[in-house]
Amino acid sequence: MTDTRGQQPSYETYNGPLPGERPQGQPSGPYHPPQAYGTPAGGTPAGGTQGGQTGAVRRPRTGARTMPRTRKARLRVAKADPWSVMKVSFLLSIALGICTVVAAAVLWMVMDAMGVFSTVGGTISEATGSNESNGFDLQSFLSLPRVLMFTSVIAVIDVVLMTALATLGAFIYNLSAGFVGGVELTLAEDE
Repeated sequence: MTDTRGQQPSYETYNGPLPGERPQGQPSGPYHPPQAYGTPAGGTPAGGTQGGQTGAVRRPRTGARTMPRTRKARLRVAKADPWSVMKVSFLLSIALGICTVVAAAVLWMVMDAMGVFSTVGGTISEATGSNESNGFDLQSFLSLPRVLMFTSVIAVIDVVLMTALATLGAFIYNLSAGFVGGVELTLAEDE
């Protein structure tokens, strides 16, 4: 690899002031930055003081704010990209579907441990039974595999519907934002 920057100065032999130091020959008094505007024709410096002073004395404003100002910005959501809305809604609906299946399994286990299915199942079988048959068996109908299969089917349908509805909502938002300008947001900077 070759150096294409050309000739560089040698820093070992530099004798000038370092950054933050005053050059030699400058007085050690307070530093006055150079004035943007020179002295007007009347002889009064730009700061309004006389008597040979070259720098203006800065006085605080009366009624100055003591609290810092909060910066605010008004923004408008002019367009929602349907492809990105579809991807995000798909992932969120999958997460919601997984949560639904897990919640149904936990709820079934809690209800089974409390004996809800056996108590309610016994009552229903007595009410629907006769001398020839035992009646409706609730415990076999609401078994854990059957409940999880039904919940999984509902979760898959929800994933498809939520993704399609969110994408359709993005298209409808883009159409309405073309007419009315979109949703306006006011964002404030944290203090």
